[in-house]
Amino acid sequence: MKIGIIGAGNIANAIIGGCVKSGNFSGSDFWVFDVFSEKAEECREKYGSNLSKSANDLASDADAVILAVKPKDFSALLADIDTSLKNNDPLLISVAAGLSLSDVESFLSCKPRAARLMTNINALIGEAMTAYCLNERASDSDEKLADKICGSIGAGIKLDEAYFPLFGVLAGCGPAFAYLFIEEFARAGVKIGINKQLSLKIAAQTVLGSAKLIIESGTHPCELIDNVCTPGGTTIEGIAALKELGFDYAVIKAVESSLEKDRALSKPKE
Repeated sequence: MKIGIIGAGNIANAIIGGCVKSGNFSGSDFWVFDVFSEKAEECREKYGSNLSKSANDLASDADAVILAVKPKDFSALLADIDTSLKNNDPLLISVAAGLSLSDVESFLSCKPRAARLMTNINALIGEAMTAYCLNERASDSDEKLADKICGSIGAGIKLDEAYFPLFGVLAGCGPAFAYLFIEEFARAGVKIGINKQLSLKIAAQTVLGSAKLIIESGTHPCELIDNVCTPGGTTIEGIAALKELGFDYAVIKAVESSLEKDRALSKPKE
């Protein structure tokens, strides 16, 4: 398997690093090209990946090509490698935010086998939530590769592309919402008498452990809340305060507001 990556920024590093760390791939499976050659060299030094001389070289003989460049650079890049893609017909994997599969296809003279991945910042530590979709030309083996890559950088789900904007709000904005909760949780620790550094460690680990328990046990959060809350105890008192102050509504409103903004930004400018 030869997987080409065009662009060697954060997302490329997250993908290669996660894939290698997971044991699902070796560094030598990846061939990297970036217009800034030092970035590709850094990938080679960190992960044992290979260097490619040009984007066309990758497009000419790779089994899959991951496009890890900024959306504004897609048009020029795909125009440059169009002929190579047509002759080789690799699986084309886009990780660009805001570009649909049809957008990517519109930059090419022929319809490629294509997949789209949408991930989040947690890919940098192999704990991302990633969605993927494929076009009609993609094969079963293409789907398996996309799923394998997603699973290597965290957890992956196959999702209809129509739901990508909704997924993007939950998985893309969600980390910031979680960071805000952890920050305020730690600040509350300071208020009751624990220093900020220790409070932050307690808050982050508590949220991490709670999330892992939901995932690994498959238990509904409501049931876990009931397990922690004893009648007339301290936890139910805090839960009641959160609900009284509108915690539930605030979370829902935050997600809805982010989605409204995403839709506004996606509207074509008149």
